[in-house]
Amino acid sequence: MKDIFFLILFACLFSIAYGQSRTGSEDVVIINGKGKIRVSTGEKGELIINISPKDSKRLQSKGVVRYSDFGARGDGKTDDIDAIAAAHAFANLYGLKVKADDKATYYIGGKNRTAIIQTDTDFGNAAFIIDDSEVQNRNANIFLVSSTLKPFKPEGITSLKKNQPKVDIRLPGPCLIAVTDSNVRRYIRFGPNQNNGSPQTDIFIVDAEGNVDMNAPIIWDFDHVTAITALPIDEITLTLRGGRFTTIANSAESKYNYYSRGIAIRRSHVVVDGLQHFITGEGDHGAPYGGFINIGDCAFVTVQNCVFTGHKVYETIGSAGVSVSMGTYDISLNSAINVSFINCTQTNDIKDSRFWGLMGSNYCKNLILDNCIFSRFDAHMGVANATIRNSTLGHQGINAIGTGTFLVENSTIYGRNLINLRSDYGSTWQGEFIIRNCTFVPAGGRPVTASLIGGSYTGQHDFGYVCYMPERIIIENLKIDDSNHPDNYPGPAIFANFNPKMTDDTYQEKFPYVITREVILRNVTTASGKPLRISDNQYMFRNVKVVTENL
Repeated sequence: MKDIFFLILFACLFSIAYGQSRTGSEDVVIINGKGKIRVSTGEKGELIINISPKDSKRLQSKGVVRYSDFGARGDGKTDDIDAIAAAHAFANLYGLKVKADDKATYYIGGKNRTAIIQTDTDFGNAAFIIDDSEVQNRNANIFLVSSTLKPFKPEGITSLKKNQPKVDIRLPGPCLIAVTDSNVRRYIRFGPNQNNGSPQTDIFIVDAEGNVDMNAPIIWDFDHVTAITALPIDEITLTLRGGRFTTIANSAESKYNYYSRGIAIRRSHVVVDGLQHFITGEGDHGAPYGGFINIGDCAFVTVQNCVFTGHKVYETIGSAGVSVSMGTYDISLNSAINVSFINCTQTNDIKDSRFWGLMGSNYCKNLILDNCIFSRFDAHMGVANATIRNSTLGHQGINAIGTGTFLVENSTIYGRNLINLRSDYGSTWQGEFIIRNCTFVPAGGRPVTASLIGGSYTGQHDFGYVCYMPERIIIENLKIDDSNHPDNYPGPAIFANFNPKMTDDTYQEKFPYVITREVILRNVTTASGKPLRISDNQYMFRNVKVVTENL
């Protein structure tokens, strides 16, 4: 039996060494031939790597592949994307680490080419210039961090229940499960960017026996599962380290044609450490960006010690036919669980409203900002559980809808509200807020009438779900710096005026709002000396129990 095994193994290795093989990307073909390593482009745009058995063995014995091994010049002028993609393709095939050449400057033009990363990569002190002035495919990322484990469709799952602890399924290992019920529409957006919503979707983690990780539970009932995918979770962490990236911004028409010209992470258990991203060349118009770091369909990702840059705000006409500011991001998260940003900051002034909020997210669970200085935290189409600690949030502050617990502690917030519940998605949070040891500077110190919890809800629009305010809000050791306030300032309010038309019981909500049950205040102080009050709309919040406790 042992002899047969080695015979099969030898046959496999021989086919790789002396024939040709495809890597994890079907756009790359490795041909083992003669002469120097050559990288070229085929008739269909595929990347062709010609490498001799001698050079292949030499690189494998080193254990590390450099971009210069595959012809990268690193002179800041020659387009090196093919050489970079080739280096990663070879490294992926043999499980080798990749390291950028010391002090190199790699120019990456607009060619439709993505480098697939499946092994540890050290960008080191190298610089990367990404030129978006002429791009063949704005949806093609420069790098794609992917898994060697292939997604598959589990059989027999036809329905699911909210908070279901176990799924009747056996898996080869822990998986991220993505499910959809296309018969149900959620997140039916209201306002200038109105739309008809999205099919009900959810992501959750299960182990090999089908046990659901209840730290990120199923948040909807799925009467009919119309699509389901299992994404195996890599157990070994992949690390990206270093690198100074500069994007030369596009000057395309200011429309919702998002550019994805960065690093997409589609693999679980990834650490990004020490990366820097800068932006240059922004003019008076341009298309928005979908995130230089774009994390999706994965779990357990940590981004630490990194520097980002906010994008300039451009205007366009929204779906309602009126002018809107386009969201444009340096960090974007979609369908991701257990993602942390630690000790990260941005290059622009976080109070400068000429630049859009740094990050946005959809369909995520368990997001953490720790020791970060960002212009914004944002959860569009829901987050289940979020934590912001030891951080500073700028002019766009904290914006979110979702479920579970939202914890904000040891942080300073410069937004118009301490937390803004997004009105375009129903100003909904089903769960509780905990705000502890924070400083709130309303509107960055401009003279405004301050309110802690912002939002708007008319009760006349169907968002595709019942809308809630946090059932309980705990505020402890909060300093409100409202020293620069307008004339006749009545003092800060707990709640903004969510519905100015709701002043008595004659107002009828077609879709009733579930109002906060209890607010607990412990040691809340104001610079103005004005006491904290419930709201300008006392009727709407008449049944909220406010408990004041002195510590």
